[in-house]
Amino acid sequence: MTMIRTTGTGARLAMAPVVVLAVLAAGCGTQKAGGDADAGGPPRTAVATPSRIADYACPGESPTPTPTPSQSTATPSPTAPPTDHYAENHGFMVPFPLHGKARCQGLAAIGRVQEALAPLRRRGEFQPESVRKVLAGLGYAGGQVQTYQNGSKGVGFLIEVDDYPVCVEGEMSEAATKADAFGGYPDHTGCDQPSGGH
Repeated sequence: MTMIRTTGTGARLAMAPVVVLAVLAAGCGTQKAGGDADAGGPPRTAVATPSRIADYACPGESPTPTPTPSQSTATPSPTAPPTDHYAENHGFMVPFPLHGKARCQGLAAIGRVQEALAPLRRRGEFQPESVRKVLAGLGYAGGQVQTYQNGSKGVGFLIEVDDYPVCVEGEMSEAATKADAFGGYPDHTGCDQPSGGH
Protein backbone atom coordinates (compact mmCIF):
# COMPACT_ATOMS: atom_id res chain seq x y z
CA MET A 1 0.00 0.00 0.00
CA THR A 2 1.37 3.46 -0.96
CA MET A 3 1.13 6.25 1.51
CA ILE A 4 0.75 9.86 0.47
CA ARG A 5 2.42 12.25 2.84
CA THR A 6 1.45 15.84 3.18
CA THR A 7 3.72 18.62 4.19
CA GLY A 8 3.21 19.72 7.76
CA THR A 9 2.54 23.22 8.97
CA GLY A 10 6.17 23.68 10.09
CA ALA A 11 7.50 23.23 6.56
CA ARG A 12 4.94 25.63 5.16
CA LEU A 13 5.90 28.29 7.70
CA ALA A 14 9.59 27.83 6.86
CA MET A 15 8.81 28.50 3.19
CA ALA A 16 7.05 31.81 3.96
CA PRO A 17 10.24 33.94 4.21
CA VAL A 18 11.53 32.47 0.95
CA VAL A 19 8.32 33.36 -0.84
CA VAL A 20 8.33 36.90 0.59
CA LEU A 21 11.95 37.42 -0.51
CA ALA A 22 11.15 36.13 -4.01
CA VAL A 23 8.23 38.56 -4.33
CA LEU A 24 10.35 41.49 -3.11
CA ALA A 25 13.25 40.61 -5.41
CA ALA A 26 10.95 40.38 -8.40
CA GLY A 27 9.70 43.91 -7.76
CA CYS A 28 13.16 45.49 -7.29
CA GLY A 29 14.64 47.42 -10.17
CA THR A 30 11.44 47.73 -12.13
CA GLN A 31 11.02 51.46 -11.55
CA LYS A 32 12.50 53.38 -14.48
CA ALA A 33 13.98 56.85 -14.19
CA GLY A 34 11.31 59.46 -14.71
CA GLY A 35 8.56 56.99 -13.85
CA ASP A 36 5.33 57.79 -12.05
CA ALA A 37 6.39 56.44 -8.63
CA ASP A 38 6.96 59.90 -7.18
CA ALA A 39 4.29 61.67 -9.24
CA GLY A 40 2.88 63.45 -6.17
CA GLY A 41 6.22 64.34 -4.55
CA PRO A 42 8.90 66.87 -5.35
CA PRO A 43 11.12 66.12 -8.34
CA ARG A 44 14.42 64.41 -7.61
CA THR A 45 17.63 66.22 -8.38
CA ALA A 46 20.79 64.57 -9.59
CA VAL A 47 23.49 64.01 -7.00
CA ALA A 48 26.66 65.91 -7.79
CA THR A 49 29.73 63.76 -8.10
CA PRO A 50 33.07 65.17 -6.99
CA SER A 51 35.25 66.23 -9.88
CA ARG A 52 38.99 66.71 -10.13
CA ILE A 53 40.17 70.30 -10.09
CA ALA A 54 41.30 71.22 -13.57
CA ASP A 55 44.93 72.08 -14.11
CA TYR A 56 45.66 75.10 -16.23
CA ALA A 57 48.75 76.99 -17.28
CA CYS A 58 50.07 79.07 -14.41
CA PRO A 59 51.66 82.52 -14.91
CA GLY A 60 55.02 82.09 -16.63
CA GLU A 61 54.28 78.52 -17.65
CA SER A 62 53.70 77.41 -21.23
CA PRO A 63 50.65 75.20 -21.73
CA THR A 64 51.53 71.59 -22.36
CA PRO A 65 49.19 68.79 -23.35
CA THR A 66 48.28 66.34 -20.63
CA PRO A 67 50.11 63.06 -21.27
CA THR A 68 47.91 60.03 -21.77
CA PRO A 69 48.98 57.07 -19.65
CA SER A 70 50.38 54.17 -21.62
CA GLN A 71 49.44 50.58 -20.99
CA SER A 72 52.78 49.89 -19.29
CA THR A 73 52.30 52.68 -16.73
CA ALA A 74 48.56 52.25 -16.23
CA THR A 75 47.50 51.12 -12.79
CA PRO A 76 45.94 47.68 -12.51
CA SER A 77 42.18 47.47 -12.56
CA PRO A 78 40.43 47.34 -9.18
CA THR A 79 39.25 43.81 -9.94
CA ALA A 80 42.79 42.50 -10.37
CA PRO A 81 44.18 40.98 -7.17
CA PRO A 82 47.11 42.96 -5.77
CA THR A 83 50.40 41.18 -6.28
CA ASP A 84 52.45 43.41 -4.01
CA HIS A 85 51.16 45.21 -0.92
CA TYR A 86 54.18 47.55 -0.67
CA ALA A 87 52.40 50.43 -2.41
CA GLU A 88 49.26 49.85 -0.36
CA ASN A 89 51.18 49.67 2.92
CA HIS A 90 53.31 52.73 2.15
CA GLY A 91 50.59 54.92 0.61
CA PHE A 92 50.76 57.23 3.64
CA MET A 93 54.23 58.29 2.45
CA VAL A 94 53.07 59.38 -1.03
CA PRO A 95 52.43 63.14 -1.14
CA PHE A 96 49.30 64.60 -2.69
CA PRO A 97 49.82 66.36 -6.02
CA LEU A 98 48.74 69.98 -6.34
CA HIS A 99 46.03 71.07 -8.78
CA GLY A 100 44.47 74.34 -9.84
CA LYS A 101 45.31 77.47 -7.84
CA ALA A 102 47.39 75.54 -5.27
CA ARG A 103 49.58 74.17 -8.08
CA CYS A 104 50.25 77.72 -9.30
CA GLN A 105 51.10 78.80 -5.74
CA GLY A 106 53.54 75.91 -5.48
CA LEU A 107 55.23 76.74 -8.80
CA ALA A 108 55.53 80.42 -7.78
CA ALA A 109 57.10 79.42 -4.44
CA ILE A 110 59.60 77.16 -6.24
CA GLY A 111 60.61 80.05 -8.50
CA ARG A 112 61.11 82.42 -5.54
CA VAL A 113 63.16 79.82 -3.64
CA GLN A 114 65.41 79.00 -6.61
CA GLU A 115 66.02 82.68 -7.31
CA ALA A 116 66.79 83.46 -3.67
CA LEU A 117 69.20 80.54 -3.27
CA ALA A 118 71.10 81.20 -6.54
CA PRO A 119 73.63 83.63 -4.96
CA LEU A 120 74.38 81.16 -2.14
CA ARG A 121 74.94 78.37 -4.61
CA ARG A 122 77.27 80.50 -6.77
CA ARG A 123 79.31 81.43 -3.66
CA GLY A 124 79.44 77.77 -2.56
CA GLU A 125 77.71 78.39 0.79
CA PHE A 126 76.23 74.98 1.48
CA GLN A 127 75.39 75.35 5.17
CA PRO A 128 71.86 74.65 6.46
CA GLU A 129 71.85 77.83 8.56
CA SER A 130 72.68 80.01 5.52
CA VAL A 131 69.86 78.43 3.53
CA ARG A 132 67.45 78.85 6.47
CA LYS A 133 68.27 82.58 6.73
CA VAL A 134 67.67 83.13 3.00
CA LEU A 135 64.34 81.27 3.09
CA ALA A 136 63.27 83.16 6.22
CA GLY A 137 64.09 86.34 4.28
CA LEU A 138 61.37 85.34 1.81
CA GLY A 139 58.86 85.72 4.64
CA TYR A 140 58.59 82.14 5.86
CA ALA A 141 58.54 81.94 9.66
CA GLY A 142 61.07 79.81 11.54
CA GLY A 143 58.61 76.96 12.08
CA GLN A 144 57.80 76.85 8.37
CA VAL A 145 61.37 76.12 7.22
CA GLN A 146 63.47 73.02 7.84
CA THR A 147 67.02 72.70 6.51
CA TYR A 148 69.55 69.88 6.80
CA GLN A 149 72.96 68.90 5.45
CA ASN A 150 72.62 66.58 2.46
CA GLY A 151 76.11 65.33 1.68
CA SER A 152 79.24 67.45 1.87
CA LYS A 153 78.07 69.93 -0.80
CA GLY A 154 74.31 69.96 -0.54
CA VAL A 155 71.59 71.35 1.67
CA GLY A 156 68.07 69.95 1.74
CA PHE A 157 65.10 72.12 2.63
CA LEU A 158 61.39 71.77 3.36
CA ILE A 159 59.02 74.73 3.47
CA GLU A 160 55.40 74.89 4.58
CA VAL A 161 54.07 77.69 2.40
CA ASP A 162 51.61 80.09 4.07
CA ASP A 163 48.67 78.60 2.15
CA TYR A 164 49.02 75.09 3.64
CA PRO A 165 48.79 72.43 2.31
CA VAL A 166 51.29 73.78 -0.21
CA CYS A 167 54.69 72.34 0.60
CA VAL A 168 58.02 72.90 -1.18
CA GLU A 169 60.84 70.41 -0.80
CA GLY A 170 64.20 70.44 -2.50
CA GLU A 171 67.95 70.55 -2.44
CA MET A 172 70.61 73.10 -3.22
CA SER A 173 73.86 71.59 -4.52
CA GLU A 174 76.81 72.65 -6.70
CA ALA A 175 74.95 71.46 -9.80
CA ALA A 176 71.59 73.17 -9.25
CA THR A 177 68.78 74.03 -6.89
CA LYS A 178 65.96 71.55 -7.41
CA ALA A 179 62.57 71.78 -5.77
CA ASP A 180 59.13 70.23 -5.97
CA ALA A 181 55.77 71.39 -4.62
CA PHE A 182 53.14 69.03 -3.21
CA GLY A 183 50.04 69.08 -1.06
CA GLY A 184 51.01 67.29 2.14
CA TYR A 185 50.46 63.63 3.04
CA PRO A 186 47.45 61.42 3.77
CA ASP A 187 46.52 61.05 7.46
CA HIS A 188 49.17 63.60 8.47
CA THR A 189 49.38 67.32 9.07
CA GLY A 190 52.40 69.32 8.09
CA CYS A 191 54.85 68.95 5.22
CA ASP A 192 57.33 66.51 6.70
CA GLN A 193 57.06 62.91 5.51
CA PRO A 194 55.28 60.75 8.11
CA SER A 195 57.22 57.90 9.65
CA GLY A 196 54.23 55.65 10.24
CA GLY A 197 50.75 55.10 8.96
CA HIS A 198 48.01 52.53 8.96
